[in-house]
Amino acid sequence: MNRYEAMVILPESLTEDEIEKGLGVLTAAVKNAGGTVAGKPTRLGRKTFARPMSKQTAGEYALMRFEMPGENVDAFQKSLKLEEAIFRIQVTRLPEAVAS
Repeated sequence: MNRYEAMVILPESLTEDEIEKGLGVLTAAVKNAGGTVAGKPTRLGRKTFARPMSKQTAGEYALMRFEMPGENVDAFQKSLKLEEAIFRIQVTRLPEAVAS
């Protein structure tokens, strides 16, 4: 299993309850893809974009670390594209020195 870090942007229109629900969806998607989450997602707060994206000017950022087999990462990202609670997601593999 490889270690990954996901930077997630949730839409600015979500309420606090909807943001927590969106982070729960993210955690469930990792588990459905055969991964394990390392702790709770870290909320980084609301940030304004440098330029509008898809008619949005800001978003709620969160960071999550997890372990997952490498062959499941693409399916994991594709499953989140249809989620309304997830605006953008970027997954990066952590180097072994950082992951330990």
